[in-house]
Amino acid sequence: MKTLVQCDFDGTITVEDISFFLLDAFAQGDWRRLLRKYGERRISVGEFNTRAFAMVKADKDRLLEALEGMVKVRTGFHELVNYCLQQGFRLVIVSNGLDFYIRAVLKDLGLPDIQVYAAQASFHPEGMKVQYIGPDGKRLEDGFKEAYIQSFLKLGYRVIYIGNGDSDVAPAKYAHHVFATGDLLACNKENNLDCRPFKDFRDVVRDLKQMSQFPL
Repeated sequence: MKTLVQCDFDGTITVEDISFFLLDAFAQGDWRRLLRKYGERRISVGEFNTRAFAMVKADKDRLLEALEGMVKVRTGFHELVNYCLQQGFRLVIVSNGLDFYIRAVLKDLGLPDIQVYAAQASFHPEGMKVQYIGPDGKRLEDGFKEAYIQSFLKLGYRVIYIGNGDSDVAPAKYAHHVFATGDLLACNKENNLDCRPFKDFRDVVRDLKQMSQFPL
């Protein structure tokens, strides 16, 4: 059975959430009020990002310059990439974050060819515009990660999911195996959902090697 690893980005591949850093530094407005609404389930993660980044009027170069030297990647990510290559696993990043900074971080890591599905950002003096495009090419307001994992399953993949946040809870339920940290781990424990905890990607690689002895 062909295998796909679907991995979140902010707080999973990176230790901290890059989008929050950028909003703190550049948003001209109370973006955390929107974050509270999202936390209370009053708006979707897509609506949160769309409205919050509309408060950012800086251009792409200025935003990327602000990230220089501050992005910390979780230990072992290169090991995960290499393991997936060795095993013939398809590794994709599906993130509610923004494509421009995800691709910039991957380029800095020497990994520009990893597939990325994330919010598409464009830059305007009146504020950034952010939109989510699903696997069918249509704009999505919610359920971005779920749409992609469902599309991978329809293609016949065994899906291994790696994530850390609230927005990973729903898509992870579709996966054959789940690696969880942070809020995703806490939620899965609270609801008795099967998952494997991890602190860094060396844990993930170790467990994947063990799982390979007992394939589905």
